[in-house]
Amino acid sequence: MGEKGNEVQLKGFLNAVLEHSSSYPSTNKPIETVEILENQSFAADIISGKSCVLDVLAVLNGGTKVNIEIQLGNQKNMDRRSLYYWSKVYAESLREGEDFQELPNVIAVNIVDFKMLEGDTVHTCFNLRETSDPTLVLSSALEIHFINMVKWRKQADKDIVNNPLHRWLTWFDERSSPELVMKVVNMDEGIKAANERQAYITQDEEARRMYWSRRMAEHDRVSQLSSAREDGFEAGLADGQEAATVNIARNALAKGYSLEQVCDITGLDLEAIRQMASPSGA
Repeated sequence: MGEKGNEVQLKGFLNAVLEHSSSYPSTNKPIETVEILENQSFAADIISGKSCVLDVLAVLNGGTKVNIEIQLGNQKNMDRRSLYYWSKVYAESLREGEDFQELPNVIAVNIVDFKMLEGDTVHTCFNLRETSDPTLVLSSALEIHFINMVKWRKQADKDIVNNPLHRWLTWFDERSSPELVMKVVNMDEGIKAANERQAYITQDEEARRMYWSRRMAEHDRVSQLSSAREDGFEAGLADGQEAATVNIARNALAKGYSLEQVCDITGLDLEAIRQMASPSGA
């Protein structure tokens, strides 16, 4: 969905996610237009092992921006990670000399495949509300969604007939039967377009190679990050939590991770990690 030409399926998915959004669409009308802000370096960055950004950034009619991220592995920081990416999209939307009123609403949509947040709710949405009176909204500028595939698989009352998001999650779920997948494909034009795109990818040799390179690179990245955490934690456990975190960082640097990856693993300041990586680093 992150490449130009895939607007039909992205629009269908976002309409399903934002159907009950508190900030968009403000008139309860479906999204009419989607502009995909394509990251041209996406594939090359992933395959080369450089820093990779697995997200989709789009602008909706009315100017609202939406950032979609898929996270396979639990790095124990998804809440803050999502807030960080939201803040970058929000802050970088204001050009020099513009008034703060020009800042757009920004919606973050996170699809996660690990245990996160208490309860059984598959689709959660957070925004800025007053604590004692939740009906009082400070601003519609911030909205963050989490869609949990682990909880989805456990949900008993799946309603693909009346709930478009349930249809999309059925199509996303690799454990869905081929018969069920075809059922939702025939029910939804956006899913049909996505399924046709997937079929093209699996038929075209070069496109298929690119697709699987992307998937394997992300799976490898998740496994490597977990390994670096475990090795570093075991090495620094006796010295306390702070020393353990530093050992994790040094272990990851020694294994060739980028500064950004080590920052993701440990949560340490990027400048501190850069000093560790220098020949004279402590």
